[in-house]
Amino acid sequence: MSEPKKIIVVGSSHGGYEAVQQVLQDAPDAEIQWYEKGSFLSFLSCGMQLYLEGDVKDVNSVRYATEEGESAKGVHVFTQQEVVSVAAARHNVHVVDHATGDERDESYDKLILSPGAVPASIPVEGSDLANIYAMRGRDWAIKLKAATVSPDINDVVIIGAGYIGIEAAEVFAKAGKRVTVIEMQPRVLAAYLDAEFTDILADTLSEHGITPATGQCVQRFEGVDGKIARVVTDKATYPADLVIESAGVRANTDWLDGVVERDGHGLIVVDDHQATSAADIYAVGDATEVRFAPTGGKAHIALATNARRQGRIAARNALGEDISFTPVSGSSALSVFDYKFASTGIKESTASDYGVTAKSVFVGDLYRPPFVPDSAGNAPVYFKLTYAPEDGRVLGAQIMSTQNTTANINAIALAIQLHATVQDLAYADFFFQPGLNRPWNIINVAAQQAARGIGR
Repeated sequence: MSEPKKIIVVGSSHGGYEAVQQVLQDAPDAEIQWYEKGSFLSFLSCGMQLYLEGDVKDVNSVRYATEEGESAKGVHVFTQQEVVSVAAARHNVHVVDHATGDERDESYDKLILSPGAVPASIPVEGSDLANIYAMRGRDWAIKLKAATVSPDINDVVIIGAGYIGIEAAEVFAKAGKRVTVIEMQPRVLAAYLDAEFTDILADTLSEHGITPATGQCVQRFEGVDGKIARVVTDKATYPADLVIESAGVRANTDWLDGVVERDGHGLIVVDDHQATSAADIYAVGDATEVRFAPTGGKAHIALATNARRQGRIAARNALGEDISFTPVSGSSALSVFDYKFASTGIKESTASDYGVTAKSVFVGDLYRPPFVPDSAGNAPVYFKLTYAPEDGRVLGAQIMSTQNTTANINAIALAIQLHATVQDLAYADFFFQPGLNRPWNIINVAAQQAARGIGR
């Protein structure tokens, strides 16, 4: 297969960035056109909390790449230029230049789409009031930063208690605001952790002045003089000078209707090579599904890590290789004030969603041997291992501590990928050094307990 002469990449976040870098690496003579409809290339929304809390001072540094840097590598970068349609049969895209209003067609040999997702707005009365924000993208980051220091904003209501919502809650609590988090599910962070962990985190949020309003649905927004003033749920009314919607996202794929196959949720259907139903068009990122290692099926797991891997795989296949996407387990991590947690794969609370029968063991231990005082970095560690009861195959795990034990979850993700069992983990070789950990890694402890119950 001859090397493609011209590759167009649409979208400049995680997946699009990685696709461009792979093409630069493997096909330096190819013409690369990289399109970003906004005015800023490659902003990383996952770094927004660090900016809002002041750890990162310059909002313009929260990015992978600059136009100048990529242009110096030979990439043709187009910001404020949007690919609005695709003529797949002709291998053309239609581009609108939002700075000038000009329009044009561009041809391609290969097209890699990383359209991402957009925040889902809540379709209730009052959704058009002022001071209803989202937490995604550079423009919102700048507005949110101003809100953290605004004397006119005292009551902040956040809709959604997933990662983004909890990050927003922590930001505004640290800024001295009164914060309420409204969540439809009965627990915060329910998609990522079982109750043993979220019960602790709910108490932690309350201790820091955040009110978790779980098991509630927003009915309407009420305003005064065109600005948000109250959020009304099916159970209570909350004062609000600012609302942050973080109740999920939807795939940014409406403009691809009739071009590539999409599922009932608007996600682009791709194979294990990231190829779409249209010849020479690949898709990556939040607008696609991934192969889920614990089940072997497909799942929608919108994570930067997945998008980056997909971007590399798509580019390599576009350049003529034959390489499949490695199944993933949805590994992720977050800090909530002093606590740091990570999870991967299937949890006890999500097993039924995947049609899986699962069993779990929950272990509490110390980070270091008992003779090491808390002042020297010791602390309780909580770990839950989930497995298939019939054969002990590892399906998932969760870990949490005020010490950073999150890297342990990477071992579980690899165990899932390799179809390892709890018997394999029971006496797996993990190092011991009393200044760093316990004689038995907590993974060993949980796996030994789980292995005793296999086949019983």
